[in-house]
Amino acid sequence: MAKKSTTIRVHQVAKEMGVSSKDIIAKCKDEAIPDISNHMSALSIGLAATVREWFSDSAKATTTVETAAPVDVAKVKKKAKKKTTRKKTANESAEKPHDSNASEGAASAPPKPHVPQRPEDVKPAGRRLDQPARVTLSGPKVIRVEKPEPEAAPRRRPSQSQSQPQPAAAQGGAGVTTPAAPGRERGSRRNKRRSGGGATGTPERGSRTPQQDSGKDSSWRRQDLLERENRLKRSGGFFRAARRDSQKRSSGNPAVRAKTIAETGGKIAVSEPILIKDLSAATGVKASRILKQLHLAEILATVNDTIDADIAIEIMLEMGIELDVQRQQSAEEQIADAFSDREFVDKQPRSPVVTILGHVDHGKTSLLDRIRSSNVADGEAGGITQATSAFRVPVHLGDNERLVTFIDTPGHEAFTEMRARGAKVTDIVVLVVAADDGVMPQTEESISHAKAAGVPIVVALNKIDKAEATEENIQRILGQLAQHELNPVEWGGDTEVLRTSAIENVGIQDLLEILDYQAELLELAADFGGDSEGTVIEAKIAEGKGVTANVLVQQGCLKKGDVVVVGRGYGRIRSITDDKGAPVGESMPSSPVAITGINKVPDAGDKFYVVKTMKEAEAAAKEKASEERQKVLVREVVTLDNIFEHLASAERKELPVIVKGDVQGSVETLRVTISKIANEEAGVEIKHSAVGGINESDVNLAEACGGIVVGFGVTSSIGARKLAEQKSVEIRYYDVIYDITDDLTKAIEGMLDPELKLEVLGHAEVREVFKVSKVGMIAGCYVTDGVVERNAQIRVTREGIVIEKDRRLDQLKRFKDDAKEVRSGQECGMRIDGYDDIKPGDVIECYRTQEIKRSL
Repeated sequence: MAKKSTTIRVHQVAKEMGVSSKDIIAKCKDEAIPDISNHMSALSIGLAATVREWFSDSAKATTTVETAAPVDVAKVKKKAKKKTTRKKTANESAEKPHDSNASEGAASAPPKPHVPQRPEDVKPAGRRLDQPARVTLSGPKVIRVEKPEPEAAPRRRPSQSQSQPQPAAAQGGAGVTTPAAPGRERGSRRNKRRSGGGATGTPERGSRTPQQDSGKDSSWRRQDLLERENRLKRSGGFFRAARRDSQKRSSGNPAVRAKTIAETGGKIAVSEPILIKDLSAATGVKASRILKQLHLAEILATVNDTIDADIAIEIMLEMGIELDVQRQQSAEEQIADAFSDREFVDKQPRSPVVTILGHVDHGKTSLLDRIRSSNVADGEAGGITQATSAFRVPVHLGDNERLVTFIDTPGHEAFTEMRARGAKVTDIVVLVVAADDGVMPQTEESISHAKAAGVPIVVALNKIDKAEATEENIQRILGQLAQHELNPVEWGGDTEVLRTSAIENVGIQDLLEILDYQAELLELAADFGGDSEGTVIEAKIAEGKGVTANVLVQQGCLKKGDVVVVGRGYGRIRSITDDKGAPVGESMPSSPVAITGINKVPDAGDKFYVVKTMKEAEAAAKEKASEERQKVLVREVVTLDNIFEHLASAERKELPVIVKGDVQGSVETLRVTISKIANEEAGVEIKHSAVGGINESDVNLAEACGGIVVGFGVTSSIGARKLAEQKSVEIRYYDVIYDITDDLTKAIEGMLDPELKLEVLGHAEVREVFKVSKVGMIAGCYVTDGVVERNAQIRVTREGIVIEKDRRLDQLKRFKDDAKEVRSGQECGMRIDGYDDIKPGDVIECYRTQEIKRSL
């Protein structure tokens, strides 16, 4: 038997004390007793005793502590008694028709002592009905009556005379029209859609029906009907076959199969990548026929393979089909297109972006130092700029102060890509030409970059303070500029040529005024609101910050916390610092800033975009990384045409190199520069390149491939140095790109096989041959010209044909004495090591092989 529950509830104590449960709950809340919220709340034994003392009529002292006001017990019990009386009056008046005085007397009578009853004395409670009485039911009270919603009258089915005869499959019989049954004129909605259901025949899917025109909207959208139609086309089984056979047998409206593009010909649009099976489904040409054409073109493929767009177009043209191949845009391209069509939120004038271009050591950085009153050139390794940098300078023009963004680019020939990126993001190009040197190869290259970008060029003729900067030399340089379509203004052209000196501070103010004038002519403006976009100038891994990208904001307002996608990287911006290293909350157009929070180091020149969600940024970045990986993994197929090239490259000697750099632009430049150190026999193979310091993984990779580690502007960790010593891996550190190219060039030249040069010493004619036991054949010779030396190389010629070569002259005797050499006009005896087939009349040529070191 289950144990009886001893839980005391609030309503039990209230009934016992003759009060309401609400009063007990209110008293408990006043006393700050928790978990007492309704009449079913459980009370502990002690709390129940306390409640009884609170609501007791006795005036004796209690042991209960009260923090609130005492309860007015009489008032509470009186209120509970009135409520109980009202309930009895409403509910029990119909059940107790006896005298009310008797009831009052019984209520007022003193309680009788409890006497146990016997089972035979127990009687049913309440009054007994001698005769059944009619029960009166009370239902809900009607407050108001709602009018029914207006509903359109059911549409009548058209008569047989008004409608066209339907096919058997739609009518339910073989050519017999079934009349509508009475009371079922509306019919099934599904059957209406299948059979047409209208007086004008089968309506077009997705068009409005008369039911819709009557004011009642249909729940079927056009897209729902199209999806249903596609599902029906893909369905199979008995019912589909029966429906098709019924349509064929029907003479009223026979089903006509739509002709494919292969039968009609014409133009069809397809999107890349083009799968063979998708091309077959779109054009109606069998896949086996397409594979046959590919086989005839010596292309092996299956139906699940993709083919090139040009090949697909050529194959389909032979079958009379014109393909319109639509290139599928990547996620990054879709984002770029959205930004290209952006609507300006806050269009305002912006400050110009000026790029300094020119040949190495023509004074570009020194000129910028004078403009911003700093000294950067002394801090550059080797005295040359080896990374792209950007900064803003306040320029004072009279009473006005303007902000101008300057971009400094390297002038060495290895940094071509950096100069090209600088020209693409700039508004004005300042071409620096040394007055003592003139137009150099990198100067011509800078002119080409500026013209390709379509930006105006201002020439700064620098170093006019030198003695070599004569007027004659300056006129010669102006002629060189005119040859490159930069006709100076003093010659009647439109190119401003300013004579400057960074050291003497000559012409700097004139240059700034010309730049301000050019900026006013360009009427530069940008969107100072909305999502931001720009270009990565440089990227690196900073200690304590992670991936840091130096970017140039070109449109919009870049804010801290924005979600950006930058090439293969993405993330939420954690911090923004300006060109002076000060943290800022936001950045406006034409501002160079450094941002952190990106997961991967982007490439210099990548565009960055601010997107709405992290999911969108991640999808675009992963797609970009996948494309780059596919390009790396693409292998050239070996065919009979290129097999000899592959065999030649297999025999080529290679020096594996692991490259680590301080910034992404330097790493990119090193990859291009180092790859050019090669010829047909040997070259440099870059196994890995990345931004950051040299670590243990780089040393392990170098040890596995037998290469070296090159660090440019970085150092190595303690673990990497110890591991390199254990595994004998060479780590080289550099600060100047010249040193890297020189050392690797020498290493590749050392791997080249030396060039062999034959130096003929003399000739001797064999007059007689003697056989000496235990020695061999001895040739008696007469030296005709030159000299014959012992231990020299020998070549035997018989009747003008070389019959033996690369032999060694073992013994040389003059009469009976050993001789070191025998000169022309003397006789001697010779023994050739390992060769005895000597005959009179042979000519012995004595020569020496010299090894000449080769160079690239």
